[in-house]
Amino acid sequence: MTQMIHILQTSPLLFVVMSAILGLMVGSFLNVVIHRLPKMLEIGWQQQCAELRGEQPAPSTPYNLMVPRSACPQCNHAISAWENIPVISYLLLRGKCKGCGTAISPRYPIIEAISGMLCAYTAWSFGFGLAAAGAFLLIWALLALTVIDFDTQLLPDDITLPLLWAGLLLNLFSVFTDLYSAVLGAVIGYLALWSVYWLFKLVTGKEGMGYGDFKLLAALGAWMGWQLLPLIILMSSLVGAIVGIFLIVALRHGRNIPIPFGPYLACSGLIALFWGKTLTEGYLQLLAVP
Repeated sequence: MTQMIHILQTSPLLFVVMSAILGLMVGSFLNVVIHRLPKMLEIGWQQQCAELRGEQPAPSTPYNLMVPRSACPQCNHAISAWENIPVISYLLLRGKCKGCGTAISPRYPIIEAISGMLCAYTAWSFGFGLAAAGAFLLIWALLALTVIDFDTQLLPDDITLPLLWAGLLLNLFSVFTDLYSAVLGAVIGYLALWSVYWLFKLVTGKEGMGYGDFKLLAALGAWMGWQLLPLIILMSSLVGAIVGIFLIVALRHGRNIPIPFGPYLACSGLIALFWGKTLTEGYLQLLAVP
């Protein structure tokens, strides 16, 4: 084990390649999380509602991230190990189920590929160490949250809250920022969107965003410190406004149909992770020019 760590420390290219492979493998698991976690939450909510009504919850078969085994939703063909190789299996199967020939969504290999590329870039940017390991966790969480929010307009506490605590724990060792900045980042991140939420609700009588957005920004603040929150908020708001206007004008997206804000926060958080300090310093230098 010590020898392997030494090899990864002294061989940057090998670390990048191994990180890419790890990212592909975890990306495959993220597809399971994205598909199953919302359903698991729904099952839990139904059971809780039944208990509150004084009813005995109906017995159900186990359903979690491990069971049942992944299978084709059309023909129930169990997916074998060789059919589950990230990206490669999709290409070998030509994007179709081996059992019935039903088309497989290209979203699965795309998520795997994005995870692999981001992990490779993280390894190249941070090098072997705790910062890279922490960045891997942040990337995987943000990737899962992005797609889940697109699908369901939910940012599950099962991901956002552990992400927040993980950021604070890592910054006990000043991995991305000092602990003082991390704690302030978590508090300010939550209160910033919480204030916008209540101001918008008081003015319009409508809810402009969900509580999951508060928690996600708090988590990003815990990871990167309060100093990068203005950049994250500015970028996510700008991109969100542009996309929202495009959807309404070009695609005739109904104004009453909610547009998830979590993906814009997640993308802005990744930009801040890699280039946040550089962008902030450049902006401040630009303002200092007479």
